[in-house]
Amino acid sequence: MNTTNPLKKSVTFFEALAIVVGMIIGSGIFLKPGIVLNNAGTPWMSILAWGIGGIITLASALSVAEIAAAIPKSGGLYTYLGELYGGVFGYLLGWVQAVISYPASVAALAIAFATYSGYFLPLNGWQQKLLAVSILAFILIMNVIATKFGGIIQTVATVGKLIPVVGIVGVGLFSNLAPGFGGIEASAAGAGFGVAVLGTLWAYDGWISVTNMAGEIKDPAKTLPKVISIGVIFVIAVYVLFNVAVFKALPYDQIISSPTPGADAAEALFGSGGGAFITAGIIVSVLGALNGYLMTAARVPQAMGENNQIPFSRVLRSVHPKFQTPANALIFQSVLAVIYIFSGTFNTLTDLLVFVLWIFFTMGVFGVFILRKRMPPEKGRYRVPLYPVTPIIGVAGGIYILASTIISDPLRSLVGIGITLAGLPVYYVLSRQKR
Repeated sequence: MNTTNPLKKSVTFFEALAIVVGMIIGSGIFLKPGIVLNNAGTPWMSILAWGIGGIITLASALSVAEIAAAIPKSGGLYTYLGELYGGVFGYLLGWVQAVISYPASVAALAIAFATYSGYFLPLNGWQQKLLAVSILAFILIMNVIATKFGGIIQTVATVGKLIPVVGIVGVGLFSNLAPGFGGIEASAAGAGFGVAVLGTLWAYDGWISVTNMAGEIKDPAKTLPKVISIGVIFVIAVYVLFNVAVFKALPYDQIISSPTPGADAAEALFGSGGGAFITAGIIVSVLGALNGYLMTAARVPQAMGENNQIPFSRVLRSVHPKFQTPANALIFQSVLAVIYIFSGTFNTLTDLLVFVLWIFFTMGVFGVFILRKRMPPEKGRYRVPLYPVTPIIGVAGGIYILASTIISDPLRSLVGIGITLAGLPVYYVLSRQKR
């Protein structure tokens, strides 16, 4: 492997946009409406919760986009935190993402793909794991051969996953059913609205990962702000319209009680084939998210390798001499994901680290204030609109998530912090070696 070849700038505007949309829209859009509705109390309050969650996400995205425009380097938030707060903060995020968070998420998505595939082809536990590893191997090979192939898969999967969403929205909005909007009184649990907003914020997660690939995006300083902004605004519209369609298709009680309200809405609108239609859409949706996560995940250990902040840095930072892709980093993430698939620990690990990741996300949004002091915006460079209101909204949303998580599950929050700090000895050993 060549350690000096730069990564090829092969990711186009539309492929980057597909990464943003494809990583946000996973299976949550089909499964979350009932949970959010139950907490919000009424359909209209539920829709408001999705809108507020989207505004917080958009404010965060617009803020980080200014940093991405000023520091258009691979590694995304890992790189930004290192530049703005110091190497140790960037390292701790990179440690969590490269060793645990990203590969565990890849493992969870691979298992989700196999689980939903069981709707059409019944599989036992071991068969599901083998199918999960097989689809992961296919995605890995495509991304090693060419980042372009990963981009094509992402674009096709994103378009494919939108077909069932567009179908439900298109038919549901113009249907005359409207059972979910009729005569519903507010829930007695008024405090549930905050929990509802929290639930939507998890569904909006994933937008920031496209910044990991800044070094491979054509004209990243201009492209990243556009794809992040357009992608998040598009997803907000999709989420709100999808929920309106579900509320028009299903009664209030059924939406709350059903674990799969999206599939139920499809069946109500399209008949018995609706469930299969939505399940196929979820499979395509999960495939796109899996490809997006693996594609962007590898760029973190690759960037850490360039800074000698991870064991075997020379291997992980190397670029394939023929394909000009971070092949070793892709393989590294995939091997960890396979271990998590067979150990069954992926859900536990991702749950433990949600709190920690939002600490870093909030620091990233706040980083725009630090950036403005150090690097005043140049003429023509992207600047976050309505500054400083926009980043304040993003930071407030992040603090809200952190406070809610500490209150609801303090032990899990502390364990997540402990896992993160466990990377410090490695950081100091590698720092001494560099000196």
